[in-house]
Amino acid sequence: MTTLTRPHAPSFADLFTPKLITVLREGYGLAGLRADFVSGLTVAIVALPLSMAIAMASGTTPERGLYTAVVGGFFVSALGGSRYQIGGPAGAFIVLVAMTAEQHGLSGLLLATFLSGIFLAAIGLLRLGTYVKFIPYPVTVGFTAGIGVIIFSSQITDLLGLTLTVKEPAALIPKLQVLTGALSTISPSAFGVSLLTIVTIVGIKKVAPAWPNLLIAVALASVAVLALGLPVETIGTRFGGIPSSLPAPVLPDLSPAKVMAVLPNAAAFAMLGAIESLLSAVVADGMTGRRHRSNCELVAQGVANMASAIFGGICVTGTIARTATNVRAGARSPVSGMLHSLFVLLFIVVAAPLASYIPLAALAGLLAVVSWNMVEKHAIGALLRSGWGDALVLLSTLLLTIFRDLTEGIVVGFTLGTLLFLHRMSQAVGVEAAPLAVEDEADADVPVPTGPQADSDTLVYRLSGAFFFGAASTVGAVLDSISRLPKRFVLDFSAVPFVDSTAAAMLESFAHKMQRAGVRVIVTGTTPAIRRVLWSHGLRSPLVRYRRTVDGPSRTGG
Repeated sequence: MTTLTRPHAPSFADLFTPKLITVLREGYGLAGLRADFVSGLTVAIVALPLSMAIAMASGTTPERGLYTAVVGGFFVSALGGSRYQIGGPAGAFIVLVAMTAEQHGLSGLLLATFLSGIFLAAIGLLRLGTYVKFIPYPVTVGFTAGIGVIIFSSQITDLLGLTLTVKEPAALIPKLQVLTGALSTISPSAFGVSLLTIVTIVGIKKVAPAWPNLLIAVALASVAVLALGLPVETIGTRFGGIPSSLPAPVLPDLSPAKVMAVLPNAAAFAMLGAIESLLSAVVADGMTGRRHRSNCELVAQGVANMASAIFGGICVTGTIARTATNVRAGARSPVSGMLHSLFVLLFIVVAAPLASYIPLAALAGLLAVVSWNMVEKHAIGALLRSGWGDALVLLSTLLLTIFRDLTEGIVVGFTLGTLLFLHRMSQAVGVEAAPLAVEDEADADVPVPTGPQADSDTLVYRLSGAFFFGAASTVGAVLDSISRLPKRFVLDFSAVPFVDSTAAAMLESFAHKMQRAGVRVIVTGTTPAIRRVLWSHGLRSPLVRYRRTVDGPSRTGG
């Protein structure tokens, strides 16, 4: 007979050794480096225009996105718990970053990013990363789609080349009202560049999916604007270009007043960063069959955010699209992500002046495609068809994200998802009455034999499912409805995997009621964990007796 033993608890080293160290221990040779070089270059080509576009949509300057990809992306790969994760600025953060920059300025944004890194590292070190997976699927689909809608709405001005006479509102409805009023100022040149970019991205994706469609589309739009002399705004005309080097590292302003002011923003960054990065790592696991270390990944994300802020970058997280690109390009190890960061740095040093010619309409077209891809149409359709509960969670998260606030949408969606789960679990608990035939023995400790229903002296109720606070009232109502009491009442727990304190307290009250009525209560089929919970709430001898099975011998200690 094979005996199953419980595996030993993982050590600190097991949980927090970066995957880079694991790869090097396994043996890393020239073939792996060659594969990582190609995949790192491929991802860098994708990350270049995307990082600048996300930074601009977030209310900062384009170089901030490049700093994030270089510094943050390097530490995510070097210290992370995934072999394939690519870190950098993400579209999911655009709303939060833009709001923080507007409320607290660039200094406040950098401080919130730095503090979020501390929070993420703490979450990882406290081993709380495994709990992030409990975010319900309708919530992640809902807030991701909501962010996609917000990103698209934020790009309408540059997509159409509108000229606004007032500041563009942040809220969706007032924003659309202002943009509708400015439709008469649409620029045919900017609109044409946007369409060219979108058509190129989508066309290359269909015809030649291995080609770097984002970079080709932006480069083609830039050449068209320069060659035709189109009157459209570029990075150079709006921002004066980008620097050709990384800035010197500087700690953010850590004054108590400033820290308290940005603390809610930092907490939101950390929460969204944990969700986004671990979702990305799970996607990579699904594509490769590998397993990431979630807590190690969060520590790396924390270090990356702190380093990004020190070098003037914005929030860093694992990016699903770039990570998937990395896997498809043949990456072997975290070295690919580190090389991707170095390639982006090389662009800053060597080719920064070229960025001045990139039209903003092209970057807006790029983000329009990104926002469209963020809305998971098939997943939304499946959730809406699956039942009212999942549809309610999805729509609540989606609408609150769009019209109220991202954090509020996640919190409300998670709460509704939890209540829905508890409701479903409470409905899954079964209570089955099964009277059994026994002889009327004087000794109450004799086994309770099974057999056809013939004797009213013993009544058996079999419970099934998780017996917790959501089901306690239902089970209690069933037990209290018993009209004629037997001499012995058996509660069979053999199909119950879990009992919580509320259920145990209800059973204690029921056992006292039976004791006052002169009924002996016998509990069978309990696991050691369930018995501990019941014992701790007073369900001991002589109030109740324990047996291994309905027809088995009594347990000791009960």
